[in-house]
Amino acid sequence: MGAVNARSSRVVILGGGPGGYEAALVAAHLGADVTVVERDGLGGAAVLTDCVPSKALISTADYMSEFETAADLGVHLEDAEGDEVSDAVAELGEVNRRVLALAAAQSADITTRLTEVGVRLLAGTAVLTSPTSVRVDTSEGELDLEADVVLVATGATPRVMDTARPDGERILTWQQIYDLDALPERLVVVGSGVTGAELAQAYLGLGSQVVLVSSRDRVLPGEDPDAATVIEDVFTKRGMEVLGRSRMAAVERTADGVVVRLEDGREVVGSHALLAVGSVPQTRGIGLEENGIELSPSGHVVVDRVSRTSVRGVYAAGDCTGVLPLASVAAMQGRLAMSHALGDAVAPLNLGVVSANIFTDPEIATVGVTQKDVDEERVDADVLMLPLARNARAKMLGITDGFVKLFAQKGSGAVVGGVVVAPRASELIFPVTLAVQHRLNVDQVASTFTVYPSLSGSIAEAARRLHVTG
Repeated sequence: MGAVNARSSRVVILGGGPGGYEAALVAAHLGADVTVVERDGLGGAAVLTDCVPSKALISTADYMSEFETAADLGVHLEDAEGDEVSDAVAELGEVNRRVLALAAAQSADITTRLTEVGVRLLAGTAVLTSPTSVRVDTSEGELDLEADVVLVATGATPRVMDTARPDGERILTWQQIYDLDALPERLVVVGSGVTGAELAQAYLGLGSQVVLVSSRDRVLPGEDPDAATVIEDVFTKRGMEVLGRSRMAAVERTADGVVVRLEDGREVVGSHALLAVGSVPQTRGIGLEENGIELSPSGHVVVDRVSRTSVRGVYAAGDCTGVLPLASVAAMQGRLAMSHALGDAVAPLNLGVVSANIFTDPEIATVGVTQKDVDEERVDADVLMLPLARNARAKMLGITDGFVKLFAQKGSGAVVGGVVVAPRASELIFPVTLAVQHRLNVDQVASTFTVYPSLSGSIAEAARRLHVTG
């Protein structure tokens, strides 16, 4: 496909999420005739029901937690009568309306941008009728499109279990929580992965009682163990009830709430249940298998590092591929797909330099080599962890939980990974990502100026402590 003439190419993209709309921008820039088919609105789930709204909700909870920090810093709020105000109150209906308005505005901005560069937008659902043709079902009828390049970017949807059927009122998926007008009195969150942990803490911060049901030994089982320990300690310190090694068997609605039944026979009663038990790719019924496109046993589209599927001319990007469920990775996959298909320069996807963030409070940001890689001796690296509580800027900001951890390759001292646990760790991880991406060694990082006082100073300090002597 690399020899195709971009100026005469017809590109059809199934799905308008990050993988789809970023691909459309690249293809349009390269001169292709681009059509995006999207059912729910530009931005997809990432913008409309997942990343953008959930992080906006979490930001609201973080803002409320700052009231508590303010008191520790000697700042006290008073009402009009001069009485001290100790608690902020979240009006969930107002919060959700703002969150959804923000998501809609972001979707509108994406729509405007695609329209500006000449991308054709079709509202509807699409099915591959062949590797070079797509049938679109719109409100005005069916439309057949011919394509030189097809990109499948249909995303994923929350996993639903027969024993825990969401009803959108008391038993909810993470896409349904924005319809709530009142704060759940007692929310039972099932699943302690990234989505479960983020939303459990968000509702705790907004004022709900929260019970987190985790089937594993600790929350965030797939993350850095030191980081997960900090987060679980913060959860319990702030009043969350964490049930470890507790696998959900069923969720049932009662007259005035829900009951979550565990496999060991225990029952957890709540006003609402939030299901965060994974997602499934939206790849069935859209003509993929019928046209020879290989799917994995889990239903994900199998792709290589430039997003090619098993069929020439058909590419895939985002959560439907199962490569790494991050909006940033979806966007990169989409861009790589179009660059490759339309003959532009392209470097294969490198998952070793992907930075990721968990929007708990504090946040957890990671890049590159992990603690597990070192512990299981897949990577020979020195590890240095520096608590943030010793950082002068952290003291000023009232930060007591968190750390910076760097992984440096033995011998060369190259920075091969890092973990930051801190407020706004998503911003602090960037210098570590630069070091990993460009193979900087600890001495190069350590000799780079940082502002004093600053949280980023701890990154340079960790690098200094990893300097090899003798």
